[in-house]
Amino acid sequence: MSYDHTDHGKWSETGVPKKGWNCVGVDDLGEPSQTCEMCGTAEIRYVHIMHHPDYPADLSVGCICAENMEQDYVRPREREKRLRTLAARRKTWRRRQWKVSGRGNWYLNTEGYNLVIVPSGRKWRVVVSNRATGASQTGRTEFSLESEAQVAALTALVWAKDHLPS
Repeated sequence: MSYDHTDHGKWSETGVPKKGWNCVGVDDLGEPSQTCEMCGTAEIRYVHIMHHPDYPADLSVGCICAENMEQDYVRPREREKRLRTLAARRKTWRRRQWKVSGRGNWYLNTEGYNLVIVPSGRKWRVVVSNRATGASQTGRTEFSLESEAQVAALTALVWAKDHLPS
């Protein structure tokens, strides 16, 4: 089998936009386990999901391709850095010492937010509140175990920092 040194995945294909893409999401696969759909060569762990109005499908790509597709050499690295930081925090999050409220719910006050695990029928949800403003949000996801909701509370905290009024 001969290797074609001019093939650069979708970068070489006509009809595939090379710029003007927007990132619509990022995901941490936990380890490099997917090939970048744009270059076709990079093994990626942190997936940037890219959308273009003139292309029929979103593409899952690595950081370098995302930079080139967006023509932004800062935001893709910032997104990836946030995922790396979150992955590191997940390792220590389970060791957090939760307290029990007067209503009998597990809660944690951290980084200016209040995280509470509340019953939802026979399951559990996370409620996150900004302690300074009182703005809060109840998560839509239900968990079978309180401990699962406690782990998910880290994701709620990260979401709240970006979305709750401060």
